[in-house]
Amino acid sequence: MVRVKLCGLKRKEDVLKALELGFDALGFILAPSPRQVTLDDARRLTEGVFPFVSVVAVVADPEETFLMKVISCGIFDAIQFHGKEDPSLLEGLPVKVIKAFSFAEGERADFEKYRNVADFFLLDSAKAKAGGTGKPFRWERVEHERMRKPFILAGGLGPGNVLNAIEKVKPCGVDLNSRLEISPGVKDHRLMEETIRIIRSYQLTKMEGRKDE
Repeated sequence: MVRVKLCGLKRKEDVLKALELGFDALGFILAPSPRQVTLDDARRLTEGVFPFVSVVAVVADPEETFLMKVISCGIFDAIQFHGKEDPSLLEGLPVKVIKAFSFAEGERADFEKYRNVADFFLLDSAKAKAGGTGKPFRWERVEHERMRKPFILAGGLGPGNVLNAIEKVKPCGVDLNSRLEISPGVKDHRLMEETIRIIRSYQLTKMEGRKDE
């Protein structure tokens, strides 16, 4: 089962729609971005979120004091790091750790540096900036054998390409953002519904195929 995260949420109505549609995780960007929210915003937006839905904080090179505030607020199940953080900052945190890597042309991700401190890797487009780039990278550059870690695919995913991405790259999860928006932080409910339907239909077909084997 591929887990599906909707990131860059700023509006309560979008959170409620994501819950209605069955998204597995909700992402709130605390780093500088057009989709940035405060901890108070995140607390308000996540009020009443089902206990089986993961809530993810997105940060980039956070100060240790701020990181402790993010953890101690009790809102988040995971923290997604998009900067050049020292691995020691990620070590031993009491929440799941997701480390994002840039797949800009000519760059080579340093998976080894973070393998022992991250629970999951996230592969994104150029500079892996918090908030999304809206553009996919060349998926053939993914080197599964180098990662040796469950990974999430991000970068310009939407209804037109998410199924192709899942089939070609085989991630454990996909991170959706700008391709499901009207404007930064304003989600398009029709595109959300279309995308989750495509993913769930694909998963159902695969499960039924296994039963018939």
